[in-house]
Amino acid sequence: MSFSQCLKQQGLPREVLKWLQSLDLSFYPKNVRRDFSSGYLVAEIFSFYYPQDFHVHSFDKGTSLSAKQRNWSQIERSLQKQNHHLMKEVIDGTIHCKPGAAELLVLQIYSILTNRSIRSVQSPESDFTDKQYQDQLPTLARSTASQAIKNNLRTTEIMAEPDITTNQRKAMGILLRHLQYDSAGRIPNLVRFKVNPNLGHLAAKNPGSRSDGRFDSHSTRATASKSCSSSLRSAAVASFKEIKVSQPVRRSLLN
Repeated sequence: MSFSQCLKQQGLPREVLKWLQSLDLSFYPKNVRRDFSSGYLVAEIFSFYYPQDFHVHSFDKGTSLSAKQRNWSQIERSLQKQNHHLMKEVIDGTIHCKPGAAELLVLQIYSILTNRSIRSVQSPESDFTDKQYQDQLPTLARSTASQAIKNNLRTTEIMAEPDITTNQRKAMGILLRHLQYDSAGRIPNLVRFKVNPNLGHLAAKNPGSRSDGRFDSHSTRATASKSCSSSLRSAAVASFKEIKVSQPVRRSLLN
């Protein structure tokens, strides 16, 4: 598989692919999420534009967390000299191989170094979760609660910030988001998942709307009054059956 074909699968635009090919990097980033996490390729890209501040031989090619942190710390110090800035959330997401973080990082670097903006590219998820991937899967193939925590809370995140309270808060947030997403996916198939519908599920799903897309309160009130009057009429025509109960005759104790 060629270099351009590998990067096309990562969702990078064509002009960015051509720009990366023109830099003649030391190795081809076949997997953007993995190859940019160490920061070595980022330092190599900046060295073509600022060779006096980015010395490639001073960066580590290792993939350990300590090597990544040293490389990115040195990159941030060198960028400050040139009055450039990369988003901290994007850097952290790239270090921990979060979905969409490395792609957004490459786009930011491209904009900084070429003074061009990418208009036709949809920005990835701001929280760098696997929600976009889960949306493409059928309901039964989606992650369970434990798998969702494993996918969105990386081991390197726990190693970088070993505070138990912080990691518990992250895990609870991922679990709550997974439960909400799971329950939302079950609503269209209540019978299949044997979910007892509540009042919200039984309410009217198609309120009055106008042709221009605006909400029509008059139509909604008319629909509500019609349903109310129909229910009153059905209650009015209800038939009742009279039941006769024979009670025993009470005898007086005086007789």
